[in-house]
Amino acid sequence: MENRILILAPFGRDAQVVGEVLGARQVSAHVCKDADALIEEIGKESAATVLTEEALGDDLVDSLRAVLARQPPWSDYPFVVLAARQTVRRSDKARLALQELCNLVLLERPVNPDTLVSAAQSALRARRRQYLTREHLAQLQASKLAVDRLNGELETRIAERTVDLAGANDRLMHEIMERERVENSRVQNQKMEALGRLTGGIAHDFNNLLHVVNLNLQLIGRLQVSEERVGNYARRAKEAVDRGSRLTAQLLSFARTQSLVPRLHDINELIRNMAELIAISVGSHVKCSLQMCADPAYVVVDAAQLEMAILNLSVNSRDAMPQGGTLEIQTAMVPPGAGAGADGQCGSDDTARPMGSVALTVRDTGQGIAENLLGKIFDPFFTTKQHAGTGLGLSQVYGFTRQSGGDVQVQSVVGAGTTFRLVFPVAAAPDGADTNAPLAEQNAAAPSEAEILVVEDDPGVRRSMVECLQVLGFRVRQAADGAAGLVELKSARPDLLLVDFLMPHMNGAELIAHAREMYGDIPVLLATGYADMSAVERLIGSHSILAKPFDLDTLGKAVSAELRAGHAGHR
Repeated sequence: MENRILILAPFGRDAQVVGEVLGARQVSAHVCKDADALIEEIGKESAATVLTEEALGDDLVDSLRAVLARQPPWSDYPFVVLAARQTVRRSDKARLALQELCNLVLLERPVNPDTLVSAAQSALRARRRQYLTREHLAQLQASKLAVDRLNGELETRIAERTVDLAGANDRLMHEIMERERVENSRVQNQKMEALGRLTGGIAHDFNNLLHVVNLNLQLIGRLQVSEERVGNYARRAKEAVDRGSRLTAQLLSFARTQSLVPRLHDINELIRNMAELIAISVGSHVKCSLQMCADPAYVVVDAAQLEMAILNLSVNSRDAMPQGGTLEIQTAMVPPGAGAGADGQCGSDDTARPMGSVALTVRDTGQGIAENLLGKIFDPFFTTKQHAGTGLGLSQVYGFTRQSGGDVQVQSVVGAGTTFRLVFPVAAAPDGADTNAPLAEQNAAAPSEAEILVVEDDPGVRRSMVECLQVLGFRVRQAADGAAGLVELKSARPDLLLVDFLMPHMNGAELIAHAREMYGDIPVLLATGYADMSAVERLIGSHSILAKPFDLDTLGKAVSAELRAGHAGHR
């Protein structure tokens, strides 16, 4: 179809002759009967058109002009026009009609057959070159579409890869941040551990100094001095020593170098004694209010750990009130069967508290704790203080309270404040005679001829303990370290071994172990302010531990109790 030549010669035998001439040269030709047929066939594809000049009427010229206007960019349709011999000049109209055809070869009749075939073949070759251009353009368009498609796919892949890289980068940043958080937490823990060791060491040395001062002040108090001022000076100095003793106990609790050593305490008195420390800890912008119940509230707890728990809660309340507020600390007696909490639940079986409970409440007017965090606040290392907390404060409160047989309850409203309530079982009040009577009256039967071996590496502490024991009427031997203590033990069995824990080369626990191997039932007292208490308690029991600094009466009571226990064991 694309290589055929159309013929339009409506008059005479011109169309037939032209067709036969072209057919004889193997040129495909199609004769159109009229102008409409020509326009139709041109629309069906053809290589060129041979037509006679007299066929170019106005209608055909208009139709051809429209067809040529619709040509694609690669097409320049060729025409071969067979013109009649002109004896006169062509009219302007005829000239314009020929010019409308653009790509035109004009042959005057009569036409030599070879000339006609040559013109037709030239038009056919020109048309084929146009077909090649069309193919090239089509290939270019296809290539452009392929490039566009590939570009689209590439952009899609780039976008997908970008998303993957962004996700990988997010994961990497999250891992880096998590690693930094873990590293910071590890560094913080190491700092806290180092600070704890430093604090414990300082507290131990400070305890020894306080111990010497305390015992010597007690000895001064026993002297018969004519001037009343001397007694007043000693009393005031003793009060300062007591405050220093409480401070070192809190430092040791922070350093976690003491396990629980529960004793009978009036919780009201403990809180009153630390009121000044609480006020200093929370700052002047927080108003502190202490509301103690009227009767003494006796509980069996480790005093240092309870004080640390109250301080932890107080400091947390302070941090929740950066603009100031009110901190209330209350105690209340809760009878058996009554609810200790606001919800009416004690959190424990009342059969375990036949005497009732003591409720210690710490309430603030701070920012409060979100409800979704209340279940996590007692988890170790959980904290809402970014880069400012270790997350151990409330876990210490919870662990200590539960270990002491109590419960912890918490209520909080965001924007209104938080209330912590520590509930402890009530303990029986001590016998007044046991707690208030002088040591000599309580232990009149204690053998004054008892011999005590004191093993202490600090000369000042050792000298003070020896003099105090001698004042109390005991015979005393002394040794400067564990090795010297072993020598004294081998020379003669003492009635009681009073030994310090931290000593060079051989600590107190090791010396006690050797003593037990030599004399299985020998009474032992361990005087210390800094120790791995769990190992010691397994060896001698918590009742045989004397916490430094102690006073003369406490020393006398502990020694007499151990001696009586030793004599009871012999009987």
